[in-house]
Amino acid sequence: MKAAALKSGKFEIIETDKPLLIGKGAIVKIAGCGLCGSDIVKIKHNSVPDGTVLGHEIVGKIVEIDSESDFEVGDDIVMGHHVPCFDCTFCYGENYSMCRKFKRTNILPGGFAEYIFVSEDHLLNTVFRISSQITDEEISFTEPLACCIRCVKRTNVEYNSNVLIVGLGSIGILMGQAARELGYKAFGIDLIEERVNLSRLYGFEESFLLQNVEDTVKEMKLNVNPAGFDAVIMTSGADSAIDLAFKAVRDGGTINVFSSVKSDSSAYPNNEIYYRELTVTSSYSSSPVDLEEAFDYLQHHKVNTEGLTTIYSLQDINNAVSDTLSNKIMKAYIKI
Repeated sequence: MKAAALKSGKFEIIETDKPLLIGKGAIVKIAGCGLCGSDIVKIKHNSVPDGTVLGHEIVGKIVEIDSESDFEVGDDIVMGHHVPCFDCTFCYGENYSMCRKFKRTNILPGGFAEYIFVSEDHLLNTVFRISSQITDEEISFTEPLACCIRCVKRTNVEYNSNVLIVGLGSIGILMGQAARELGYKAFGIDLIEERVNLSRLYGFEESFLLQNVEDTVKEMKLNVNPAGFDAVIMTSGADSAIDLAFKAVRDGGTINVFSSVKSDSSAYPNNEIYYRELTVTSSYSSSPVDLEEAFDYLQHHKVNTEGLTTIYSLQDINNAVSDTLSNKIMKAYIKI
């Protein structure tokens, strides 16, 4: 079968063995797979071994199965890629993405391939049968939307609070819609005017173009609340986003970190956190419950992803990476 394997920071299309169904699980023929921001980070920093097949925002069809689940050959499915144990210190505290089993479990080889093996644990916890009229590209947002849903929940502010989303790429657009569905007012900010305008079409209360930080924050507060935002969610990894978040959040508010920054040199201001009684939290991934909720949102069109995706062939995957890095597109979907 064909697969896109990383080699020195670039994808190469290789021929490799189709995975075998050994024991409980299923073989899935991939229809397509979204290109995630975490894939981009791994490519940029060359942080995975050569030969790795990335891709986890998977849509496909079951072609072989041996399972205690109710899935059958021919089922169209979408899935998440990590499964927690539900029976450890981390899971009891709902820190599912810190669970050691969660970190070990994955799909084989990865979504940028023609076929993958899906374990029984995945079938029982993170795989969903597509039953509505929805495109593959739209339902492929299940896993990233689930991450956003968990992030909003972990932000933990009161109903109807004002939440500012910093960064309006595809994740920022999903985050704002997740915040709205969970009972908050979503506001956005970005450096790119096209994305600011686009966010308003996806249900944001208002979005702002970032120019000078001081002036933009002053404008936002005048339009929303002079005290500042109840919560700020950082989907941008730019170092400047930290300064913006602290200037925009109200005293006693919450900052949720949902992105890595370029380096560890950017320190959070300890005294500002202390004297202003700020809460700084984070969210890294999703859980099976969040995946189920995201799947429901998408199937019932509670969250809109239409127009966010640009489709590329497997052979054109390096162009998808390049266009993502240069902000030419919002989101790449690799059609297999």
